[in-house]
Amino acid sequence: MAEEVRAHITGTVWKIEVEIGEEVEEDDDLVILESMKMEMPVPAPCDGIVKEIRIKEGDAVEEDQVLVIMAES
Repeated sequence: MAEEVRAHITGTVWKIEVEIGEEVEEDDDLVILESMKMEMPVPAPCDGIVKEIRIKEGDAVEEDQVLVIMAES
């Protein structure tokens, strides 16, 4: 089953911490967003495998936008 990881704030993608196919554990940082000069990590909601990355570094994102698709491992 796929899990959508969404942005919790409007901001800019500062850094992508994972790659497609990478196994991650719950609470691992997937993406770092920058908003109002603050870095906001976006953690993995569960253990799983990164299946799709829908953003790239430097992209502007809106709150609730899908950033990463994960599959349970």
